[in-house]
Amino acid sequence: MKTPRRQFLGLSTGLLTGGLISNAIASRVAAQTPGEHPEWANPVHRVANAPSVPKASVPQDEPGKAALRRGLEMARQSLEISRNDVRDYTAILVKREQIGGTVGEHEYMMIKVRNRKVSGGQLIQPFSVYIGFLKPAAVKGREVIYVENRNDGKLVAHEGGFKGRFLPTVNLPVDGMLAMRGQRYPLTEIGVEKMIVKLIERGEKAMRHEDVTCEFRKGAKLKDRVCTVLEVTQPTQRPDAEFYQAQVFMDDQLNMPIRYVAYHWPDQPGGQGEVIEEYNYLNLKINVGLTDADFDPTNKDYNFYS
Repeated sequence: MKTPRRQFLGLSTGLLTGGLISNAIASRVAAQTPGEHPEWANPVHRVANAPSVPKASVPQDEPGKAALRRGLEMARQSLEISRNDVRDYTAILVKREQIGGTVGEHEYMMIKVRNRKVSGGQLIQPFSVYIGFLKPAAVKGREVIYVENRNDGKLVAHEGGFKGRFLPTVNLPVDGMLAMRGQRYPLTEIGVEKMIVKLIERGEKAMRHEDVTCEFRKGAKLKDRVCTVLEVTQPTQRPDAEFYQAQVFMDDQLNMPIRYVAYHWPDQPGGQGEVIEEYNYLNLKINVGLTDADFDPTNKDYNFYS
């Protein structure tokens, strides 16, 4: 399956969406964890030891659909929590994507996000994003800011490293050619809440097909966070199917998804498909009190105009 891809100065945005894990693929998950970093090394571990959910806890339903139906319920509850209770958050986003048939290396970025909030039909908090790239060296130091309904709808960005000494800060349309170079999704699609919406959309689509299978695992870990994992497998490669297998890690304490990885159909039966996209939200901290200054390019802690 070839999924449409678009991209930006190297800006790494991404959306997270769903899946569950079995012992047969535990080694694959462990082998494809984000690259080493002194602070965030080996974020996924002990997945193989995650026990299956007891059958009695899964309601009787059509074959293969009970777990997916339950997963959709979890996702809808998570979306309600995000919309009602989550004002803002920070995290280390670790992502990799397949672009032009090639799976890129993991990219690390520090992100700050304020969720869109509406009251009485009025926008009281615009969707806002700050991204500071940490590694690899090719993107380290790059910064990006986007605030809904500001700057004529454009993002503000500058390069890091050696190039950043000579290239100016630029304003770019979020869906323009430069902003989309090397990206699967525009910057406006980044974030946990946007990921949940996509999870629901893809789950509802998968529910239409009889051969889709799902299963749960409890007690998996993403770095130091205990998670419930849902794995969805679509054995038939239909035109509207976006993945062969997808895994979603739902943080048990936060009731929010913090990891999504999807795979292509394998070339051989029982083989391993290539990664399509992978997004990990590490050290997710909710309602930290972000202010307008966190999304201001003139902030002295940033380097947009230095």
